[in-house]
Amino acid sequence: MAHPLDKLIWTALTTRQTHLSEGAPLARRFHADIGPFAAAADASEAAVAALAALIPEGGDISLLEPSPPPAPAGVELSFSALGVQMITRAFATGIDKAQPIEPLGDGDAEEMLKLATLTKPGPFRKRTHTLGRFTGIRDGGRLVAMAGERLQLDEFIEISGVCTHPEYRSRGYGAALLSTVGQRILDEGKTPFLHAYASNAGAIALYRSLGFDVRCEVTHAVWKRA
Repeated sequence: MAHPLDKLIWTALTTRQTHLSEGAPLARRFHADIGPFAAAADASEAAVAALAALIPEGGDISLLEPSPPPAPAGVELSFSALGVQMITRAFATGIDKAQPIEPLGDGDAEEMLKLATLTKPGPFRKRTHTLGRFTGIRDGGRLVAMAGERLQLDEFIEISGVCTHPEYRSRGYGAALLSTVGQRILDEGKTPFLHAYASNAGAIALYRSLGFDVRCEVTHAVWKRA
């Protein structure tokens, strides 16, 4: 039996986050101002064609799964990178959370997008913050670090958007925010997971130190119209 995280985008788009998506029975994607992630119901020719039809004119879609389907005719694979999917059942002890951490919402959207655009934690758009609950750290009113939730399944919630302004790195802000978001997920009886590019040894080492283990390898593939 397949693990729910193997088809996590499709599962999210057809269960807990259907209201944030568009598409048809064979393929769905998040609204463009939320994010580029999309998925097909299966690897059939009809489903892959339906997935390709969701590519916006002048834009792209992102696939994230262990074995994405090959790009069909008329579609260009513009980016492909190996990644790892990591989960935790308990966080390491002794994580410094002395920083004041506060919830973020619609009123903080512009600042969140600005910080994500600067630090590039992954695809982040105007309404990405509506995918889940975000928290942040401010300095003198300025948002300098944040983390939140992205893909949501019944038993699993992804931690994403973890980023810190370059002037505030090496202060433990990322670890504090990540563990705060993740512990809340655990306290609710669900399992936190996240992704990292396989080449990002520093991030993977940090996640391991916080209690995460690699569950599987995944591929991030980006499709655009040829």
